[in-house]
Amino acid sequence: MAQRNCSKPKHPQAAIPVRIPFVVLALVALASSPGPAAAVSVAAPADTFEANALKDRAETRRDFRENPMSPLATILRQNFPPAGGWLTIGSAPDNDVVLADSSVAAHHVRAQVHGPGFHVETVDPGASFSVKGQLEKTADVPPSAIGVGRYRIRLSYQSSPAVIVFDPGRPKQTSFAGPTWYPYDARWRFVTTLAKEAQADTVRIESTSSAPRPALRVGRFTVAAPGGGTVRLAAYRLLEPGVGENDLSVFFMDGTNGHGSYPGGRFLDVEALSDGRYRLDFNNAYNPSCAFSPHYNCPIPPKENRLSTRVPVGESYAGGAH
Repeated sequence: MAQRNCSKPKHPQAAIPVRIPFVVLALVALASSPGPAAAVSVAAPADTFEANALKDRAETRRDFRENPMSPLATILRQNFPPAGGWLTIGSAPDNDVVLADSSVAAHHVRAQVHGPGFHVETVDPGASFSVKGQLEKTADVPPSAIGVGRYRIRLSYQSSPAVIVFDPGRPKQTSFAGPTWYPYDARWRFVTTLAKEAQADTVRIESTSSAPRPALRVGRFTVAAPGGGTVRLAAYRLLEPGVGENDLSVFFMDGTNGHGSYPGGRFLDVEALSDGRYRLDFNNAYNPSCAFSPHYNCPIPPKENRLSTRVPVGESYAGGAH
């Protein structure tokens, strides 16, 4: 199952949720086409890509309900203090993050930004935290997640380091029916080349919970849209820890946003092929985790990626479970 988060967004994380790793698509012209914003069940998929997409959708619905780090399980977000300061987590009211639960010590752990990751250490005697299932007293960890008592704590870097707290017992997680999708349409699946920029431009992409996030505009895709017309796509790479040299990002808006899909934008992961080309399958477009929780820091599609035309495939939106 793929991930959903807001630096490389897609589907709830097992180790880290929010829809991190991309290519941002600046769609210049797309053919209009209607389509209901509803969950779709197809008995006989037309091809392997459709079958895989339908399997992923079923796994995503299940993961939203069962994953302890589902976006539906978030309860709070707290930014790290500036200049390497400590952020404290515990049950006592003088902590930066207060978890008033018997599984959490009065002053359980403290953490600080350490290079491209984080340093975490216990405070009270007898306290411990888990890293990949192992109990620790002190550890240097990359952007990832730790366990504190019954909670999961995501250590999020991006352009504004923060912690996101997940409570696996949050009632809304079990009551939410799950995401919905438009019908799969193979006409919105493309294989194309990337026309690289002579010199990648550094830009800043607005974000929901931080200052604008730096990114490189590395090139452009051009494909023929269903029904005629040309689609020109600008590709970006976020300049953040955890984003590799070849990770391209996709953030866009179209005529379905607020009218069948999430009003805040849509994301698309781009698959690099062995022959140097890329597969762009808009049937796999998905909502950022911000569609389901207010505790994420999600990129906002740049103005050049906002379309008046419709892209009636991929994940739709019937409302979140904030």
